[in-house]
Formats: sequence, structure tokens, C-alpha cells
Amino acid sequence: MLLIPAIDLKDGKCVRLKQGRMEDTTVFSDDPVAVADRWVEAGARRLHLVDLNGAFEGKPMNAGVIKAIAEKHPDLPIQVGGGIRDEETIQTYLDAGVQYVIIGTKAVNAPHFVNDICLEFPGHIIIGLDAKDGKVAIDGWSKLSKHDVIDMAQHFEQDGVAAIVYTDISRDGMMNGVNIEATVKLAQASTIPVIASGGITNLDDVRALCDVAEEGIMGAITGRAIYEGSLDFVEGQKLADKLTNN
Repeated sequence: MLLIPAIDLKDGKCVRLKQGRMEDTTVFSDDPVAVADRWVEAGARRLHLVDLNGAFEGKPMNAGVIKAIAEKHPDLPIQVGGGIRDEETIQTYLDAGVQYVIIGTKAVNAPHFVNDICLEFPGHIIIGLDAKDGKVAIDGWSKLSKHDVIDMAQHFEQDGVAAIVYTDISRDGMMNGVNIEATVKLAQASTIPVIASGGITNLDDVRALCDVAEEGIMGAITGRAIYEGSLDFVEGQKLADKLTNN
């Protein structure tokens, strides 16, 4: 199972939010490229980049930083989310060296769009389903839709998406543990590999996810925990490899 460091971008800086609130921001670095270097040197096998400004604006706002990271690490799979709402943006990111693009709000508001882009960019599309109490949130988590997260996942199953990033908003950035039950429930409901996100705090959370990895959980995104030190990234990936490669 992959541990995937998150680099959340706001105004060109590496930050973390609590529960997606833009006003509740902690700046971890003014140099996101150096942050990416740090995780690559620590052995990261994939990076998760989020354009937070883009998620709220509905268009890329930190694309320059993302391109700089992708160009510096051309052999590293990078997944990018935040404000990706059209084919042109997807093409631009893929041309810049990004491996996967994450579609969130647009996937919920226009499900046919996912089918179209999976045909146009096969193997490169990840769906981001951010949920609170089982319902999917959109527009940078500022609105809660009426869509059930499992219904949405099953809808996309036929489209050929590469993975689903599932975030429990109530846990994100709160350092109080991952929602194992909800993540497993989603993984069991479809054949699409799931990447867990939100609340991963320490080695116990890594261990708990590894225990259920065979249900269809391919990785876990971690952010605040590896920046604040409650989770040692190197030790976490080492543990994940040990528990899931046997």
C-alpha cells in the first residue's frame, strides 16, 4: 500500500487546512518544490498535489508550481486535483508531466463528463469523492450535495477511472484517525481501487488501513501528520510495505 504525501497549495505556498476551511490555514513552507524534493528523497512513490485556490475558483490557480514540481521529478507519478473542470486543463497538466488528474466537483455535477474524459485520457483520470455523513461535498467542500458517495462510486465504475480518492471531510486535518469503516464500505461497493484520505495521524492508522487493504484500498494520502511529526513518513511506508507485501 502506498503512502502518498499531500502538498496542498494556496497562494503558491504549501499549507494545510482543517476540514477544508480556507480561513483555517497553516503554512508549512513558502517553497512547495523543496517540499516535493523532501518527500521524494524520503522515498515517496507518488505525490498528491491540490490546488486549493483552484478548487474554490473553478480553474487552475497554482499551475506554475505544479508544473515546476512535475518537471523536476519526471519519473514520479503525480496526481493533481483542484479546479479541474475541462479537457483543456487536463491536457495541460498531462503535458506538464502530471500522471493523474483528480476530478471532483465536475464529476458530481456532470457525470457524463467523466465518461468522456476517460475515453479521451484513458488511465489518467481519478475521481475525488469528498464526503460528510455519506453525502458528497463540492466546490472546495463549501457545499454538500444530495448525492450518496457509494451511489456515485458505482456510477463511475463503468467509465474506467483509475482510482477514487475518498476523503472523510470531518476527519481531514483534524488528526483524530481515519474513518476505516466508511473507507472499507466504499472499497467493497465497487471494483475501483480506493485511496484513503483524511485523518491519517500515526503508525496505528497505517496499520489499520493495511489490515483492510485487500478490500481494495491501494493507498493513503497523508498531510498534516507528516508535516507536524505525528507520523514519520519513512517509517510509515516501511510498515505499509511490510504488512501488505507478505
